[in-house]
Amino acid sequence: MTKLKLGAIPDDKPIKVTVELPAALHRDLVTYAELLSSETGQPIADPVRLVVPMLERFIATDRGFARSRNSPGRSSP
Repeated sequence: MTKLKLGAIPDDKPIKVTVELPAALHRDLVTYAELLSSETGQPIADPVRLVVPMLERFIATDRGFARSRNSPGRSSP
């Protein structure tokens, strides 16, 4: 059984987080935003807005995380 270091989060209100990205990662994020914009036809003014959907997608598709989250004996939040 996986033991995550985080405990329950008391509410669902948005939380502001500040992070520093390596320059290469930021360049990749800008490039990704440009590609996505040309693919969808919707301009993306701020590439940083992609971070939340990227994290959501990453967590939603991580099979190991899903197995651990759905394993018996795991306490519910």
